[in-house]
Amino acid sequence: MKNICLFCGSNSGNDGIYVTATQAMVRAIGDAGLGIVFGGGNIGLMGVVAETALASGVNVTGVTPRRLLEREMVHTGLTELHVVESMHERKVMMAELSDAFIALPGGMGTLDEFFEMVTLNQLGVQSKPCGLLNVHGYYDHLYAFLGHAVKARFINPAHRDMIVLDDDPRRMVTKLADWTMPQTSKWMDQQR
Repeated sequence: MKNICLFCGSNSGNDGIYVTATQAMVRAIGDAGLGIVFGGGNIGLMGVVAETALASGVNVTGVTPRRLLEREMVHTGLTELHVVESMHERKVMMAELSDAFIALPGGMGTLDEFFEMVTLNQLGVQSKPCGLLNVHGYYDHLYAFLGHAVKARFINPAHRDMIVLDDDPRRMVTKLADWTMPQTSKWMDQQR
């Protein structure tokens, strides 16, 4: 692995634990000798990613749509900044630049980005580890819902299980480095 992509909120949440966990995640990635790719923002947890990476000497690459740059919501002191035209182009470039993905706490955009990467794995388009950093149980209900979808036979259990869930940043980096893609079909009810 060379780069881990962090998906995270443009808000900081209602508890300082989210900021502290984000800082710890950035440092764990840096301590592993890896770089970070993220959405390029200068606010919320994205701003924490940028500032912590820069202060720790970690290479940090931002990918942002031009619209956000024009609204001055982008960190301009990053190691590298790519400006694209759309949110879709942003996700494509983040996927190309990254070897693994971690969703920190965040909202709709974070979930959209993360599940697109999981879906690309599920369809065999890529084979890159995806993890949820479960800060203070943030993703407990989401992971339980995925279990419900497995029971209802909308998600193959192997595909739910390919999502790494952990609350410790250092363990997360190790698990992503050790991850292997399951060899199973997305379709559980194939007609022949």
